[in-house]
Amino acid sequence: MTSAIRQFPLDTAIHHHAHDFHQIVIGLNGQAEFEIAGLGGSISALSGCIVPANHLHYYAGTGDNHQLVLDLPRDALSLTGHHHELARLFDAPRFFELDDSLSRYLDFMLRELHLLAGQGALNGLQQERLATTLLGTLHARLSGEISPAGRPLDLAALDRFIDRHLASGLRVADLAAQACLSEAHFTVRFRHQTGLPPWRYVMRRRLQMAQQLIRESHLPLSEIAALTGFASQSALSRAFRRDYGYPPSQLRRAASQPLAGDAHLLRHRS
Repeated sequence: MTSAIRQFPLDTAIHHHAHDFHQIVIGLNGQAEFEIAGLGGSISALSGCIVPANHLHYYAGTGDNHQLVLDLPRDALSLTGHHHELARLFDAPRFFELDDSLSRYLDFMLRELHLLAGQGALNGLQQERLATTLLGTLHARLSGEISPAGRPLDLAALDRFIDRHLASGLRVADLAAQACLSEAHFTVRFRHQTGLPPWRYVMRRRLQMAQQLIRESHLPLSEIAALTGFASQSALSRAFRRDYGYPPSQLRRAASQPLAGDAHLLRHRS
């Protein structure tokens, strides 16, 4: 399979699948919702998401929408040989926004695709070249090697910010803004300090809060999912199973049953 660049609207009904190639989706107009291995977010014009291969993802368009989609096999020319470092873009799912320079390149890319298609001259090699330039510029912004040296991040303050906004679609850019750093600097420094990428750290706190609510409240699992930032109860269940090996319903059942010692005390008191 060679790389392919396509443009089309996403159905407004929710669909899900996983595929053995990487994918980048960039919004051209309208809006679309994605959930990639439990990481939820939305994309609109000049923003996008990275879908690593074999990651189950749910997606749906909103109203009149149009997306640019790059399908990239792992052995694509743009991800191998001299460009092998670009494959690091797909280490984890993430959402991103295009800056002015990337926006201008996207405009050039769309015009070039339209021109070549009109001439009947569009082929796989030309799409690989266009994709390589896009991946290279994204890599420079999202995965550039930046020194982790500098003032330590205030993790306690970041934790408070995360906890206050768990129900919203938190982005790495939101956390970086709290630390007064660019997204790229923040990501490198955060990983250096915590050992985790920011999106994974946020997911862990979502699940920890969900655990607490399941144990200490009688809220429906669907409401707990919404309060902790999951797109649906099923998204919460998938993330729970992946990290803990059991569904949240099992924890709810266990939390609702008194411990054996408690039951003994109750019998003794009666």
